[in-house]
Amino acid sequence: MVDREISTKMRQFGNETIEVIYRKAQPLNTQHFGIELQALSKIEFKPGSTVLKKGTTFIEHGAALPCDIIWERDIGVKIRDGITIYADIFRPVEGKNLPAILSWSPYGKTVPQKAPPGVDPEAVSGLQKFEGADPAYWCNHGYAVINVDSRGSLYSEGDIDYWGTSGANDCYDFIEWTATREWCNGKVAMSGNSWLGIIQWFAASLNPPHLAAIAPWEGHIDLYRYDVLRGGIVDNAFCDFNTGTQIGQKRVEDMAAMAIKYPLMNAYWQDKGANLESIKMPAYIVASWGGHQTIDAFRRISSKEKWLRVHNTGEWPDYYEYADDLRRFFDYFLKNISNGWEKTPRVRLSVLNPGGIDQVNRPEKKWPLVKTKYERLYLDASNGALTPDLPVNESSVRYDSGDGHSEVTFTTKFQNDSEFIGYIKLHLWVETESANDADIFVLVHKLDSAGKPVIGGFGFVGPDGRLRVSHRQLDAERSTPWFPYHPHDKEELIRPGQIVPVDIEIRPIGMHWQAGEQLCLTVAGHNVLGRFRKGPVPGGGILAGPASRNKGYNSIHTGGRYDSYLLVPRII
Repeated sequence: MVDREISTKMRQFGNETIEVIYRKAQPLNTQHFGIELQALSKIEFKPGSTVLKKGTTFIEHGAALPCDIIWERDIGVKIRDGITIYADIFRPVEGKNLPAILSWSPYGKTVPQKAPPGVDPEAVSGLQKFEGADPAYWCNHGYAVINVDSRGSLYSEGDIDYWGTSGANDCYDFIEWTATREWCNGKVAMSGNSWLGIIQWFAASLNPPHLAAIAPWEGHIDLYRYDVLRGGIVDNAFCDFNTGTQIGQKRVEDMAAMAIKYPLMNAYWQDKGANLESIKMPAYIVASWGGHQTIDAFRRISSKEKWLRVHNTGEWPDYYEYADDLRRFFDYFLKNISNGWEKTPRVRLSVLNPGGIDQVNRPEKKWPLVKTKYERLYLDASNGALTPDLPVNESSVRYDSGDGHSEVTFTTKFQNDSEFIGYIKLHLWVETESANDADIFVLVHKLDSAGKPVIGGFGFVGPDGRLRVSHRQLDAERSTPWFPYHPHDKEELIRPGQIVPVDIEIRPIGMHWQAGEQLCLTVAGHNVLGRFRKGPVPGGGILAGPASRNKGYNSIHTGGRYDSYLLVPRII
């Protein structure tokens, strides 16, 4: 049974002192490894150095080492507040003047590690940290790889924190320490998926002098807005599971409990959103259309040398498949190799075509695309249509918001091939019959010519969005006509029978419709995406859905005074 022993600590965030909830981390001898710790051997603290010989294999069917590698194990680095973080350093034998790549997370660095789900074992050696760079590949190309057990994880001291200023400061100190190693050329990079990507936004926001480049793959940019409280709605099941798998000697920050305790934006949650605008170093950003707004980081960071690639597969297979591409980027900025990287298109997109063939690595000059024409598709509740013109007559349609399956749909059929790439939002007029709040979930997806849903590769359905109506207030300075930005710092409850407008952020879209196919907008009181797929818990079971406030019937009003519309980015 996972230990849920709870404790708290008062911490300072800006001008606010906030009580932070922790739970006891899993002990070092735990059997609750989850998917994160992919270790195939027991956890040991064993400082020392050894040479791993060329040709050695560590996992079944795994890649053999292409060169001799020095493995420095459990190297301790003292951080500014006095705690020690431990890391393993892999570097080629007799390697000098090496750039270093950091893989930073609490997911363990025990060797060997299994291949991540969906990754062919032949693509990795087993030396890689889960979701991180493989030392076998990178050492063979003249890099050092450092697998770091972040604060509080495994034998590293302190409590496990989820990103924020604490993680950024730790990374800063570790990066600067790395740059002083006798084998290092003074240039450090960060790379990896998910957690290993997220931490890069926070580290890079401090612009450490020796952080020469970052390469975040599929890492969300704001924990509140794109994870545990997206749209102001508590959705902490995965985070609760993730927290329960963390292994260490002390405690782990309990994000799931914090989402319940502090459902409104405060200094604590602000600290969990990266200051992207302050990032200035070169960046190779990889995203998917279903990701946690990784795409928007490309728009917001201040780096002059930045590249975006949107893939159409899974983040783990993509990371290892594109190692050569990433190496060209790192070679250019960390080794000063003139390899033509600067000519790489700044934006490379996958345009998804569920039911057809996706277009991959389509080159573009900017994001959002310069060829974007934003169009309004107005909702018509009288017939369930999406139309380019605002219906003259007012009408409404209702659904049971709390039954877990009731929903309403609006569709349009395309007479010609159509392509939508960019930001997308829904402007909606809503009313409750008996509740003082409502949670709205929306999904944009494709229907074939016969009206049947079409699912794309890797289970892709379409972009979704959600919003708690009491959080409908917009930040006028940060919002645009195509990107609603909600402060989430107060609630404005509604009266039953009151009709109010809301603007719902939907994940960016990159999809192609063929003539005769339909675009379908679904609106409901539950996570519509869950109808097509469920979040599995390793070992069996299904993750719980969002904690909704819905009760009774909600209505959507369209036409006349009620200009409900879906704003879509048509490419012309």
